[in-house]
Amino acid sequence: MGGFQDRTLSLLVPANFIRAIRESGYVSLSTSLAELIDNSLQANAAVIDITVDRSDPDTLPRICVEDDGDGMTHDELAACLRFGGSSRFDSRSSLGRFGMGLPAASLSQARKVEVTAWQADTAARAVHLDVDAVARGEEALLLRDGVRGAASSGCRVVWTECDRIEYRRLAWLERALHRDLGRMFRKFLARGVTLRINGHTVEPLDPMLLSTELNGHAARLAFEPMRYEIATTTGDTSFVTVTFTVLPVTRWHHLDNTTKRKAGIVGHGGVSILRAGREIANGWYLMGGKRKENYDDWWRCEIEFDPALDEHFGITVNKQGVRPTAALREALEPELESIARVLNARVRRAFEEVKFEAAVQGACRIAGAADADLPVIRTSGRTTGALSYHLGADQMSGESMFDLTLKQRHLYVTMNIDHPGFTALYVPLQELGDSGAPVRTALELLLLSFARSVASVGASEQDCRDLLRVWGATYGRMLQKS
Repeated sequence: MGGFQDRTLSLLVPANFIRAIRESGYVSLSTSLAELIDNSLQANAAVIDITVDRSDPDTLPRICVEDDGDGMTHDELAACLRFGGSSRFDSRSSLGRFGMGLPAASLSQARKVEVTAWQADTAARAVHLDVDAVARGEEALLLRDGVRGAASSGCRVVWTECDRIEYRRLAWLERALHRDLGRMFRKFLARGVTLRINGHTVEPLDPMLLSTELNGHAARLAFEPMRYEIATTTGDTSFVTVTFTVLPVTRWHHLDNTTKRKAGIVGHGGVSILRAGREIANGWYLMGGKRKENYDDWWRCEIEFDPALDEHFGITVNKQGVRPTAALREALEPELESIARVLNARVRRAFEEVKFEAAVQGACRIAGAADADLPVIRTSGRTTGALSYHLGADQMSGESMFDLTLKQRHLYVTMNIDHPGFTALYVPLQELGDSGAPVRTALELLLLSFARSVASVGASEQDCRDLLRVWGATYGRMLQKS
């Protein structure tokens, strides 16, 4: 019987492989371009120019990405469009890792890609890849002379026959790229890297809203960033940094919906995950059993990690999204979920206070109108004229149901939301809605008149506070007995 002879078999069928790689899972043009920008940043580029155009309305778009980075040697250029051909394969030192980003991202959007590189003392060379030529069994990669760019060294990637772009109007596409890339690369842009699209500078877009000032206010840190030390697969350790911010509810709640959407206040909440400073995912991650609610738009979370922890975050070849391991969830989720619930409650309380203050304006106006007919209370500064009334609510220590301050014809009354009276009186009235408005106004006038009477007796500030404490404690105990 004859036997099989040993022979070498090809691992790939090039025509089928090149078609399959076009379906490599890049969810948008922005995520594909991000791979090229990663390469430029890793090559120490300071300026990156993206050009999107078409020769006429009926042709497919062309995209060019050019940088002023270190460029490539001829050997590096020859390998750059080979899958896994990067000299930095499996590197954990920066943005790139597998050497798949440039060819995979390019072919996910275009049928033809050409890469040109040059350095200070070398001529420019280019390498060209044509999907259709590969499918026909022709030469996969073609090396040829290239044209230098304006910088002394750099790289240019040109995509032609971009058949995967869904935008019919390039102006819409440009606007989407500004938004997406400004958010993905916000850390680099804030540090001085220049990224331009058709000559227009991309501005950093920070979902944490720390630098977004509206009405003179911006988001602020909820507390200092937290660091978690996690063991890597090599036996070393690396850190995950988690930062929370809270938005100023009292200053921004009244903004119209268009302004809120434009500023990123609504619709952009949740968790932003950054790998080596570049955002690779945003959504609802590592929050345990906490489900996202509308109130959660008013606080933000940013999680940063280094590539040394790629396995823990489940980073894929195209660096899109995360799949946290059980070990990472166990290390982070309990505390992050607890913080998320605390911040949600804080925002909820802030909105309740806003609604409370809006609802009491009617009673304060009535009290102010009536004050002209009441005996004058002398105050520091201006001693004549009607008082202005201000009623608010806040958490307060002690047993007083409310506190008061009389200053320059203004009477400030602050109700203690932790006092039993606040729950006993206001919760039922809030449930009644508009039908309970007359009773609520009558109640608030009762409180304002009592506060005015306490302020008018001429007692010392300490005596007034003692009276409010004793009355509040008595009323609280009666309510508890009821």
